[in-house]
Amino acid sequence: MATDSDNAVEQRGLRKFLRRLTASEAELDAEELQRDAKECGSMPALACRRGQVVSLKGRLRTVVYTPRTNLPTLEAELFDGSDLVTLVWLGRRHIAGIEPGRAITAKGRIAVRDGRKVLYNPYYELDTPR
Repeated sequence: MATDSDNAVEQRGLRKFLRRLTASEAELDAEELQRDAKECGSMPALACRRGQVVSLKGRLRTVVYTPRTNLPTLEAELFDGSDLVTLVWLGRRHIAGIEPGRAITAKGRIAVRDGRKVLYNPYYELDTPR
């Protein structure tokens, strides 16, 4: 005889299955990134505030070298499934392994520039590709 808890488990499983059928690939990817970040104990980018020291885990969406006359910069957008954070390395033209699609963990103090969250010269670890 099925109990109420068995029925609840079946309903959750059915909801999860239906969600996978109806959600877009981008939504499913964002959910997976959020799950991975939560499992490793990093803070969601959406919850980060100016001045906080944070550890963020996500995937690099874009990487752009900006040649400036006084100080070149390498900028990358890190997406963790909840929000974007711009990673900025001052004085760098290239960093091996920093490329679009790469999963990384970045640590540093959150700043806000032009309304966007930024980590300047973050400490980072490249995650092993799946």
